[in-house]
Amino acid sequence: MKKIGIIGYGWLGERIAASMSDQHIIYATATTQDKADQLNAQGFTASVANFMDYQLADPYPQWREINELDVLIITIPISDKTCCVSSLYNRIQNLISFIGDFKGQMFLMSSTGVYPDTSKEWIEDDVPWEQVSGERMIKKTYPQVNILRLGGLMGDNRLLKNYNITNLDFAVNHIHYADICAVISLMIEKGTEAQLYNVTAPDHPAKSQVINAQNELPDIEVKESKGKKILSSKLVSELDFVFQYPDPRYFHL
Repeated sequence: MKKIGIIGYGWLGERIAASMSDQHIIYATATTQDKADQLNAQGFTASVANFMDYQLADPYPQWREINELDVLIITIPISDKTCCVSSLYNRIQNLISFIGDFKGQMFLMSSTGVYPDTSKEWIEDDVPWEQVSGERMIKKTYPQVNILRLGGLMGDNRLLKNYNITNLDFAVNHIHYADICAVISLMIEKGTEAQLYNVTAPDHPAKSQVINAQNELPDIEVKESKGKKILSSKLVSELDFVFQYPDPRYFHL
């Protein structure tokens, strides 16, 4: 049984915690005291930390429990597409102050949004971590970090049919949250460190096909879906990983 810290108890963080709470001791951060109190009532050890405040007036206080943790999972946004470079820098400096000189196994949840919108198949080497601001800032401080570039987060209440979708003939790069949890668990078991993996379902149907399946309509034939496709072949080959949900058309089942 390991002690696992989750920084960012949002939609994904909640599901990661739920998948591991039977086997490990969970520590987590929440943005409000009310949320932290709820998590403590559930048997977790929760602290308040809000990394969405871009102003860095004083160094962020270090997480009191950080030295007890074996594994650290970071789910807060670290993309420069959501804020300017200076704001991203402040956010990550807050994070570094919070976790200090952590030496344990570490996971950073990044995004396949780092790849340009060019119609081709993308692998990790096409955009190395050195070219991605947020990944680079974390990696230089914590060389052991595993960077997982996640596709669109789906499963449970997140279904493509519930969104206002354009470019219906474009391919999806989605991942079911259960497979994210399984990837992290497998890497913890193997003790994997310092790896960069795309984490997307291996099938890339068109958006229209996914929406039809979720609405229980007949599948439509698409000769070839347009847009970029993010490949997770490195993850599969190096970890022998088998996806529970390989086809986004069936994430709702």
